[in-house]
Amino acid sequence: MDLRPLPAVAPGAPFPRELWLLRHAESEANLATAKAWRDGAEVLDHDADEEVALSARGRQQAEDAGRQLAALDPSRRPTRALVSPYRRTRETLEIVVATGGLDLPAATDERLRERDVGQFDRLTGAGLRVRHPDEAARRRRTAKAWYRAPGGESWADVALRVRSLVGLVLPRMDGERVLLVTHQAVVMAFRAVLEGLELDEAVAIDRAHPQPNTALTRYAAGPSGVELVEYAHPLADAPLGVPDGPGGGSVAP
Repeated sequence: MDLRPLPAVAPGAPFPRELWLLRHAESEANLATAKAWRDGAEVLDHDADEEVALSARGRQQAEDAGRQLAALDPSRRPTRALVSPYRRTRETLEIVVATGGLDLPAATDERLRERDVGQFDRLTGAGLRVRHPDEAARRRRTAKAWYRAPGGESWADVALRVRSLVGLVLPRMDGERVLLVTHQAVVMAFRAVLEGLELDEAVAIDRAHPQPNTALTRYAAGPSGVELVEYAHPLADAPLGVPDGPGGGSVAP
């Protein structure tokens, strides 16, 4: 028996005409992570996760993304935005809106926040292995989609809150073009929920095709339901093409 998850949105159900998922621009935590890996450090040097700001390069990336949206025909620009309450996502949205000259209602939604890693916040892999060897061993034994750090969330937990937003909030935005500014794991949870992917499939896509900062993933509602148009298009580095509906753009396997 081939058991597969069902896509969360049935064909013809109320849903945004287009859904744009934007990963935040480069943050100080992204820089701290890269430095920690280079140095073999056990702990990342950055603020509390929800207070991490954009880097100087990240602010430039967000401006580049805003200019990309400003270059679109007004009829193709987002009409509404939702954003993770974390500082780096809010700063990304604020810069994109200001640079792009966008006039659209926006609100935060806690379901778009980053995956919580609980007690292991700011630890690198090396730090986890040295300071919590038993938990590091459990993590190795457990599939990435299902592993939950003490006090934290698994990918399945993130998918559950994304499914809540898809079912309770997005139908109220039926027919609109909605921009969501969020985090890498959340975008992958949307892929699982909207496309009916197994969580392990979403993890595999994330490993093979990681999203750069300011990467845009887009969906369009069509006769067959909600379909992926484009995955992980880097707005800060490449021109944005906006096809008329599902089937355009580059889609990762």
